[in-house]
Amino acid sequence: MEEKMTFKALNNEGKEVECEVLFTFESDETKKNYIVYTDNTKDESGNMMVYASIYDPDKPQSELKPIETDAEWKIIETILEEIQAEVREDNDSASE
Repeated sequence: MEEKMTFKALNNEGKEVECEVLFTFESDETKKNYIVYTDNTKDESGNMMVYASIYDPDKPQSELKPIETDAEWKIIETILEEIQAEVREDNDSASE
């Protein structure tokens, strides 16, 4: 079983919450490193809340920085959609 990577962060109310790292990647386009994570809460539609930030992989305790451009969000959304499609395919083939 794969071990989950987690870290602590402050939420909007200033409370410390445990977040689970979903994946990290470096964009060839922006030359920045991104971390995509969840605090395992759900929105009003029952969807898992997912967040993304810029981080420095060379500094384990680095501050997460906000994503500032629509182009960066588009890169992250594209990767999330690809991962969701792979998960759906895996689930479909497992149920056959």
